[in-house]
Formats: sequence, C-alpha cells, structure tokens
Amino acid sequence: MDFQIAGLPAHILLVHVVVVGIPLLAVLLVVLAAWPAARRVLWLPTVIGAFVLLGLTYLTIESGEWLEHRVNETPLIEAHTEQGKDIEPWAIGLTVIAVLIAVLAIVERRQVRRAAVDAVPAPPTGATASAATTAARPTSTATAAGPTGTATATDAAAPPRARTARTVVSVLLTIAAVVVGAGATWTIIQIGDAGARAVWQGSYSDSPTGGGEGSDGGGDD
Repeated sequence: MDFQIAGLPAHILLVHVVVVGIPLLAVLLVVLAAWPAARRVLWLPTVIGAFVLLGLTYLTIESGEWLEHRVNETPLIEAHTEQGKDIEPWAIGLTVIAVLIAVLAIVERRQVRRAAVDAVPAPPTGATASAATTAARPTSTATAAGPTGTATATDAAAPPRARTARTVVSVLLTIAAVVVGAGATWTIIQIGDAGARAVWQGSYSDSPTGGGEGSDGGGDD
C-alpha cells in the first residue's frame, strides 16, 4: 500500500490528527462519563469519533513503518517506529470506554422514557375522564422530551436501585476514562518526543549556518 497524500508521506500528516485527537477524546470521555446530560446528547458523535480515531491510529502506525523503509535508518528512527505501537492498546481502551458510555446513555434514555410513561396518572372514570386525560398529556410529553431527558422529575421517578446502579457505573467509567486518558496522553507525548528526536537531533545547528537575514557573518566592515 502506498502511504502518500499529495506526494507527501501520509505519516507526517496523519500523525498530527492522532497527536491532537487522542488527548481531546480522553478529555471528552471524562466529561461524558461524569456528566449525564452531556453524554445523552454527545454519546453518538463521540463513539463514532472514537472508532474513526482508532482507524487513523492504525493507519498512522502502518504509514510510519512504510516511511521507515524509505529513509536512512538510524537507531532513533527504529526506536520511534517501535515505540509508535505502544499507543495501540490505549486507543483500543479509549474506544471501549466510548462504547460503554454509549450503552449507559442508551439505558438512561430508556429509563427516562419509561419513568415518564409510568408518571402519567391513570385516566379517571366518569364524565371528566376526557378532560383529565387531555390535561395530563402535555405534562407527560414535557417530561419525556429532549435528548437530555429533563432529568429532574424522570430520575426521581426511576427506581432507587436503577439510579444507584447508574451512579456507580458513571463513577467507574469516570475513573476508567481518567486513567486510560492519562495513559494515552502520556504515551502520545513520549512517542512525539521520540519522533522529534529522530527527525531533528543532529540535523540542526545551534547557530545560523546560512547567509540569510538572521546570520551573524557575511557583512562588510
């Protein structure tokens, strides 16, 4: 497979997406795990983004190995290429957490709708049944509306065990997101540092070398 984009090695372009995307996804997962209203709105784009980023991570690793065979091999480049594979388990971990957050969000929305239906009073019998049912409809609709579930009345109407279970799962997912996100971010920093050393160490001078405007020499006295 030819890993080139517009005549340039794809690795030097893809790596920027991964370097920025991994930490952003890590922060977003922590927010969604700890904030129910946010995850009920953003769970779908987040899980899609996590899978896209996972695919780009694998492409970045493969394109890096492709590029390694087309440059002068040095110990620093070999070390950077091997170290690049360290991000794989962290990227998979972030994707798994995104999927679990999506599952939690779907369960919450179903519980919200079920609580809203259960909160609707049974229609009374007699001549006032029609008027009472009509008056109750706007309340039930308002309670069930919105992707966030208007959590006040509906969460209060949910069974205590369900609320407790959701809270426990949310706390565990928050801890997992913090741990995995921190590990992924630190790994990206380490890989980026190794890549910078592989490219620039020994290939630049501490002082200007050419005849540009910033050079110290070459002027007439």
